[in-house]
Parts: sequence; structure tokens; C-alpha cells
Amino acid sequence: MLLPDWNHLIFTSLRYNPLKSLLTALGIAIGIAAVTLLTSLGEGVRSYVMDNFSQFGTRIIAIGPGKNNTSGMGGILSSVRLLTLDDYQSLKTLPYADHVVANVQGTGPVRFGERIRNTDIYGTTASMVEAWDFPLASGRFLPNSPGNNSPAFAVLGSKVWQELFEGRNALGQFIRVGGQRFRVIGVMQPKGSMLGFDLDDMVYIPADRALSLFNREGLMEIDVVFSPATSSEQMSERIRQRLIDRHGQEDFTIVTQDEMLSSLNSILSVLTLGVAALGSISLLVGGVGIFTIMTTNIRERTPEIGLLRAIGTSRRQLLSLFLGEAVFLAILGALGGMLTALLLLGITAMVIPDFPVQPSPFYLVASLLFSAFIGLIAGIGPAWKASNLSPIEALRDE
Repeated sequence: MLLPDWNHLIFTSLRYNPLKSLLTALGIAIGIAAVTLLTSLGEGVRSYVMDNFSQFGTRIIAIGPGKNNTSGMGGILSSVRLLTLDDYQSLKTLPYADHVVANVQGTGPVRFGERIRNTDIYGTTASMVEAWDFPLASGRFLPNSPGNNSPAFAVLGSKVWQELFEGRNALGQFIRVGGQRFRVIGVMQPKGSMLGFDLDDMVYIPADRALSLFNREGLMEIDVVFSPATSSEQMSERIRQRLIDRHGQEDFTIVTQDEMLSSLNSILSVLTLGVAALGSISLLVGGVGIFTIMTTNIRERTPEIGLLRAIGTSRRQLLSLFLGEAVFLAILGALGGMLTALLLLGITAMVIPDFPVQPSPFYLVASLLFSAFIGLIAGIGPAWKASNLSPIEALRDE
């Protein structure tokens, strides 16, 4: 049997009862649409999270107090020695350390005149804007104070500035942060949110002032941005040796940006794969529909099968005809469901531009191939039964 004849017989069979063919393909279409929508959402969330964590750069090493394999509240209660500003000053002298940032965070009221706002208060050091690429809208950032007695300066996030000053000039004005008096020396440009954490609804003050304000002895974290001339492994080892020399033991945790991004990517990829597997269940339902319709077609087309066998069609050719019909129905449904899902995603992107959806070519191709496989498996039974019909018995039904 020639390929054009094979295609003609399959398409003729599908056109003979278009409504039945459409309803059969609909089950696969719904499954593919579900897989496409769910995986697009999963990939969108993965890209959104990765972009948010990468916006501060990729050459960052975070040092936290306490070992990560001990118990306690965030490694603080289990820490033998806290991270201090002296540790921060020591790490600044390491080779290839471009920027070192000390961090301590809390919440409290920020007041200007009669206006008051409860917000995040972030204690940090002068190099934060260069390390994390936080540009200023006006003024300057916190100065570099070598001692532990920094001036009472504050820099406002854009949202805090809008709430307290309503867009007016804030430079030189005095505000109260947690009851203490600070002078505003700068306003940050809008930075947006990271995983629901509003980076603009924040007040930045010197780290030593924040330690006093929150009645803390140690920093929450020290971040080191290193030069591209070295690797994260080499820089981590330098940091480890320096802090062991100071602390006498390794009572701290070092996390590189590469490790964090790799872990996040692995977790989110597994979640996306799980969502795809969940959506694929509906493809199995579509496969059952193809099996049912193909079985019904065998009964209805018994005389046709007998005639084909009588004019010399081999069992193998007859098997390929019915398998081709099942696979074509599955692919037809898959393409219809995929196009529908992509259309819905396009509309969503226009209506809600910030909604994290991103179709993955890998999952689109994989779902299309899986649909063809489902059609092949669903069609094997009916096709095998058709190929084994006796031509004499089949023609008796004519």
C-alpha cells in the first residue's frame, strides 16, 4: 500500500463521522490544554523566583551565624559566637572582596511630624548600594564609618518617602526611627518586590545604630561580593579560614549564590514536573476515549475490513491503518488543546502583564509526543482485533 493511499484511507475514515472524531480528540485536547497551562505557570513561577534572587548579582556569598546542621532559631541560639561588626571589618580586607555588607533587620515605627508608618528598618553599611545595585533617586547613601559610632543618618525607600513626605523634598529633614532621631540624607529609587517582600517599604540606617535600636549583639548576616577573578569555592574558603581564625571554630554558615540558585532551580523544576504529571492524568482519560471509539469503529466497519482483506490488504497494513487513525486523532486533539492553551496564555499576558506564565518548548514537545504515544497505546487493541478478522466472516455482515 502506497503512502498516499494510506493517508487517504485514514482521512476518509475521520471525515466520515466528523462529530465523533471531534469528540474523541476533545479528551486529548483538554488534557494537553491542562498540561500546557500548568507547566507554563510552573515555568513562569520558576523564572520569576530565579530572576528575583538573581537581581542582586551572582557573585554573592552569604555568611550567617551558627552552623546549619545544628538546632536553634535561625542558627542564632545554637551559635557559639555571633557575627559582629569586627568580623565585618576583617572580611573587608580579604583579597578579591569587592564589597562587604553587614545586615541586621527589624520592624518599627517611622515618624515625620504627625505622620507615622510601621515598616521594615534595615541596618546596613555603606557598600550596600554598589553590592546589590540599589540606585538612589536623590541624595546619598550611608557614609562609610570606620568606628562603631556612625552618625544618625537614614535613607528612605521610595514608598516610605511617598507616605511620609508625599513627594516633597526629604533631604535634611529629621525623622524618628523606633523613637530615635535620624536625619534623612537620601531616597532610593523604586526597586519593587522580591517574593512578596517590598524592597521600597523600608528605611536604611547604619548597622551599628540598628544593633543598638534592636538591642542585639550580633549581625543577622554578612554578604560578600567577590571579584570575577576568583571562584566562589576559593572565596568561600578564604572567608572560612578568616572566620575560623577569629572564632576558633566553624560556628557560622556560608552559602554561595550558586548553591542557593541551584537548589531553588532544582526544587522548582521538580514542582513543575509534578504539575505536568498531574495534568497528564487527563491525557489518560483521553486515551480511554480513543480506545472506546476505536473499538466501536471496528464493529461498525467490519464489512469494510473484510473488503480490504479480500482485495489483498495484509494484516500488517490493516494494523497500521487503525494505529495511524488512533495516533492522528491524538495528535489532532493535542494540537487543538495546545493552541487553545497558548491563546489563553496570550490573553492573560495582555490583561495581566505581571502574571508569571512562561510556556516551555520542552514541555510542549514532550506533551505532543506523549499524546501520540497515548494514541498508539489506545489503538493497539482495536487495531490488532481488526487485523485478525477473517475476511470471509467480515464480509458476511455486508
